Amino acid sequence: MTPTAPASVPFLPWNQPSIGEEEITEVTDTLRSGWLTYGPKAARLEEVVRDALGVQDAFAVSSCTAALHLAFLTLGLGPGDEVITPSLTFCAVPNALLQVGARPVFADIEPTTLNIDPEAATAAITDQTKAIVVMHYGGHPCDLTAFRKLADEHGLILIEDAAHALHASRDGHRAGSVGDLAAFSFYANKVMTTGEGGMLVGRTDLIRVARPLGRHGIDSSAWRRHGQRNTADYEVTVPGLKYVMPDVTASIGLPQFTKLPAFTARRGEIAAVYTAALAGLPGLTLPTTLPGVEHGWFLYSVLIDPAIAPLDRNQVAQALREVHQIGTSAHFKPVHTLTGYRSLITSPLPVTEAAAAQQLSLPCYPAMTDSDVDRVITAMHTLWSS
Repeated sequence: MTPTAPASVPFLPWNQPSIGEEEITEVTDTLRSGWLTYGPKAARLEEVVRDALGVQDAFAVSSCTAALHLAFLTLGLGPGDEVITPSLTFCAVPNALLQVGARPVFADIEPTTLNIDPEAATAAITDQTKAIVVMHYGGHPCDLTAFRKLADEHGLILIEDAAHALHASRDGHRAGSVGDLAAFSFYANKVMTTGEGGMLVGRTDLIRVARPLGRHGIDSSAWRRHGQRNTADYEVTVPGLKYVMPDVTASIGLPQFTKLPAFTARRGEIAAVYTAALAGLPGLTLPTTLPGVEHGWFLYSVLIDPAIAPLDRNQVAQALREVHQIGTSAHFKPVHTLTGYRSLITSPLPVTEAAAAQQLSLPCYPAMTDSDVDRVITAMHTLWSS
């Protein structure tokens, strides 16, 4: 019988944000300023992200989903348009595509990185294809050079879903810096957080279209009108939505972004310890980092082959939670298997489906102590030897 963790052992969650006094001080400053909505701190966060990535422009918004929706609206995607994207992802991209009337076309992934496969994407291109949305799975950037070339050769827009990869790079290119547009997530479990929030970055001409779309179609932000003209003096130039990031949210993000290099380094340290300690466990495939990649390590993603491992993925997750008090997660249920998408005709996605059935994300985040990491390693070895 597998031994249980002592009752006094606290539960180790799959993920936990690292919030310090710097974030508390910044938020308090904003609360005392009297200006809580989009204003100087959201604008400052845009600047620091833009400059770090080397992109032309950036727009701080309420979520990564908002950024994606704005991207599709900015590009004028609609009925009859097809957009190639992976299925092994969160539902935000295909949801937003359906909201504008476009059709997601799912392409299969690479078995090593679980990123969308350039060859599969190429095979999915039709006369109706307008864009490709690549997703940097777990913080390992996809082949940005290949996808930029593919998009240019076929006259397509390249969009990066970089929700997992704010500090990652490949072949010298930062994730989010190669696409015509890119979306980042600052959700509570991401590599940095604002609680809820996101960022749309990319070409200046496109971000200029996105900004009014994200603030009710109004020609100027409330902060600018407050400082430069009557707040009621505005014009609505396009039917827009309310997607701006408030300064209260941005106040968390500013110190978080400063800490991001250290956060990423700690994630990398934990990943390296896992890889050294878990190598050789039968049926356990550990994550691959290709040459030229600086991994963001949002996920430490393993694959568990039930034909070789002593337990399948679900059994491992259950035992870690119930016996060892350790949380895990699965990333993701393939979108094409979800109820709202089963009616879409899709080509076979064998790599996607095989990976999704075996994938498990182990805890890997800066707030973990060395003792926490050892707990996970010991639990995994215990499960494999029981």
